[in-house]
Amino acid sequence: MSTSSASVGAVPAKTYLSIGSIKPLGTKLGVPESGGGCGTSGGEGKASCGSSDGPDDMPAEIWDKVKNHPCYSEEAHHHYARMHVAVAPACNIQCNYCNRKYDCSNESRPGVVSQKLTPEQAVKKVVAVASEIPQMTVLGVAGPGDSLANPKKTFETFRRLQEQAPDIKLCISTNGLALPDYVDEICKYNVDHVTITINMVDPAVGEKIYPWIFWDHRRVTGYEAAKILHERQMLGLEMLTARGVLTKINSVLIPGINDEHLIEVNREVKKRGAFLHNIMPLISEAEHGTVFGLTGQRGPSAQELKTVQDACMGGANLMRHCRQCRADAVGLLGEDRSDEFTLDRIEEMEVVYDLDKRRAYQEKVEAERQAQHAAKQGALAAGAAVAVDPDLKVLVAVATKGGGRVNEHFGHVTEFQIFEVSAAEALFVGHRRVDLYCQGGYGDEEQLPSVVKAINDCHAVLVAKIGACPRDELSAAGIEPVEQFSGEFIEKAALGWFSGYCQRVAAGEIAYQSRGDAQIRQGAFTGLAAA
Repeated sequence: MSTSSASVGAVPAKTYLSIGSIKPLGTKLGVPESGGGCGTSGGEGKASCGSSDGPDDMPAEIWDKVKNHPCYSEEAHHHYARMHVAVAPACNIQCNYCNRKYDCSNESRPGVVSQKLTPEQAVKKVVAVASEIPQMTVLGVAGPGDSLANPKKTFETFRRLQEQAPDIKLCISTNGLALPDYVDEICKYNVDHVTITINMVDPAVGEKIYPWIFWDHRRVTGYEAAKILHERQMLGLEMLTARGVLTKINSVLIPGINDEHLIEVNREVKKRGAFLHNIMPLISEAEHGTVFGLTGQRGPSAQELKTVQDACMGGANLMRHCRQCRADAVGLLGEDRSDEFTLDRIEEMEVVYDLDKRRAYQEKVEAERQAQHAAKQGALAAGAAVAVDPDLKVLVAVATKGGGRVNEHFGHVTEFQIFEVSAAEALFVGHRRVDLYCQGGYGDEEQLPSVVKAINDCHAVLVAKIGACPRDELSAAGIEPVEQFSGEFIEKAALGWFSGYCQRVAAGEIAYQSRGDAQIRQGAFTGLAAA
């Protein structure tokens, strides 16, 4: 069942999380019939529109807001780019999973930037990027601190950008502490998308995550700090919903602290109109210098993360394609081209912001997107003729460099996209960062075990091409390397492979076997750091 069509009331109100499994207590979750500013009657039991939906699933005004926003539409993230500008260095809370780093080019995670910018520098950079990357449609202020702890810089950036590039969507990320004070400003600048990081709705949980907040001209700690933060987050969310602003909730899954509790978070943000809920794994390696990293708090495994996400289906719709981006990221989700647009390089560029050229390019992108959708529907129709266990679902890893196609060589992959494939759909459920296997013309065999661990829960990996050595090692691990769908759209390829897989199982050529767990790469270091 897809995220968007899960029946309302199917999520347990409480669960117990063990290693890789959640055991529901049987209590059904009551959620309102609509929320997030996009109530719809389309689909059986459908409560609201979500990241995997299309124009038939939501009102036209909502589709217009999300259709080319890569964070709010899973389909759009294959085709459209975003960028963040680091104009907001100050923060009004401290999180145990955060360590803001400046002048750092070797890490890819929230709170990290290579260069802080003034609003004037930021807009100059945005215009330069948009002139070179016409599919860049969204500008976000995501730190490296908190956008609303730096309101003058954040809104001055938006004011200047609206004058020079009115077609670019505006987006902010915030912890929500100051949010109620700036809802009017957010609406004044037509900011249609706001991401709020909400990790708890119980201050007893929150005090384990937040050492302090800075509130009302004083530092507040402990339970009181978490209670104030919670109340401000809920108020801000309600105010945004009332004004028709789309909200995405980010939650960091911290095993043993809020894993079970995130199901309650999902329920509460759904009640208050959240459009999407993004449940992300904790990044907690000690070298990042966070409190959780230095005290040994582990992050979740792949199946632990997926289990919590699956348990939330039926509540607020889920985003599963988040890349936990840097505060100065540029490009498609999963890539970072910020090194191409440093201030010194921008000074040397001849920047021409051609709005007509951007629109023409995006029309081509939309044509490709429609072709992708048609290919998916054709594959589903073809698969319907194959006798398949309707309950059978398997995970497939995909090597792609964008455009929604299987178009990357195994040796060039820095992340795999993960799809859950069944007779009914190919559903994007996440991604896995891996160490680069190909090192300048030869394969680094020492990297192969880490790659295998990252996709160990997958039955197959779809690639444009793969060498003999990794092919043999993957096969030995029970992961089928597949080259035959090179260049095809991902959903069509995944569904085509699944149809053939089911036929082989039915013919007795192979036997279905469940897979084990996989390892989420905790380290957010880039290949440059490894080098």
